[in-house]
Amino acid sequence: MHVVMFGDQHAETLGGAQVSMRLQRRFLEKAGHTVTIVAPRRHGPRAGVRADDPGYADLPSIPVTLDREYAMTWPSARADRAVDAVLAGRPPVDIVHVQGDFWGAFLGLRFARRHDLPVVFTFHNRVDVGIHAIAPFPDLVLRVLNRWGRRALSEPTGARADGWSYLRMLASSADAVTAPSAHFARRLEAHRVAAHVDVVWNGIDDDELAAALAAPRTRSDSRRPRLVWVGRMSPEKRLLPFLEAVVASEIDADIEVIGNGAQRAAAQRVAERARASVFFLGSLPYRETLRRIRSADALVQTSIGFETQGMTIFEAATLGTPSIVCDPDLVAELGSGAWPVPDDSTPALAGVLRAAVADIRDGAAPVPDASIADRFRQSSRTAAMLAVYETARTRHAER
Repeated sequence: MHVVMFGDQHAETLGGAQVSMRLQRRFLEKAGHTVTIVAPRRHGPRAGVRADDPGYADLPSIPVTLDREYAMTWPSARADRAVDAVLAGRPPVDIVHVQGDFWGAFLGLRFARRHDLPVVFTFHNRVDVGIHAIAPFPDLVLRVLNRWGRRALSEPTGARADGWSYLRMLASSADAVTAPSAHFARRLEAHRVAAHVDVVWNGIDDDELAAALAAPRTRSDSRRPRLVWVGRMSPEKRLLPFLEAVVASEIDADIEVIGNGAQRAAAQRVAERARASVFFLGSLPYRETLRRIRSADALVQTSIGFETQGMTIFEAATLGTPSIVCDPDLVAELGSGAWPVPDDSTPALAGVLRAAVADIRDGAAPVPDASIADRFRQSSRTAAMLAVYETARTRHAER
């Protein structure tokens, strides 16, 4: 089977969806399938990394961030011709798997229409929450986004112009829809994005998991509790509220912050007021990030309403590390091994931080569900997605 994936960003850039696409490709290829990932060409200092990889079909693009990490391809007729050209010399396409919400979605859906191909659409993002977190006039942005999408896909103008109507428009062309968590899938169904959404978790590389589990933990009973926070330093991830809660809690602990972003300088200023020792480690290789999560006493997940899965808490649970979790949907998805935070206030998070540090010192930390390690392996997630592909192909053939 030849699977063509469409993304908004190149799979070698930073981001959870990109990591997932790379893993999906690797394990589909291990299962004997061919994968091509269509996405904007990269810019910046890493633009030449893996530029000759035959699995990537890069499109002409323009950078859209100051660090040139991210780019876009304007979904024009010229871009459609570029898509057809990069795929022309490759094996016949069996299924289109769209994993973007913007230009990647438009280009992928139009390619599938031109060639009468089945479509699986995976929603990785809460478009409404994300836009409200980063845009100064989110309602206006959503209206423009809906109008842009309907024009790009030749859809009639809708009565509503919110985030859910936009996702509903994208899903209308799909033969199957998936989401990386049960709570996001049920929310998509409740907002009539699709009548049924299959839950297929984003997984963890089986080999990386084996390597992380084989390495000895570096925890020591004599040291202070160690907490780790992993993510992009942007408002929706709530790093600053976390550090404000660290200051308010006055916990005596070591805190590692892994990641980068626009809020790093502000975060460092807040951290200077904390009793805890806060170490900013920047972006680390994936294997090193897993090692630090495994060696930590707890992972801290602070975003609320934004995550469609919350990958880091599942990585932590797979490695045997409990989590402090602010989002009640993520707590429910995780099942066990968490300290839930009752609300989004600084005092609530500070109180849970104090309780977690005390539990860690007393040897009373909650234990993650051991079954997550098997259910989270990418090999099992690929088997689940292959079943979705077959369903989509059958539905498309019956239309």
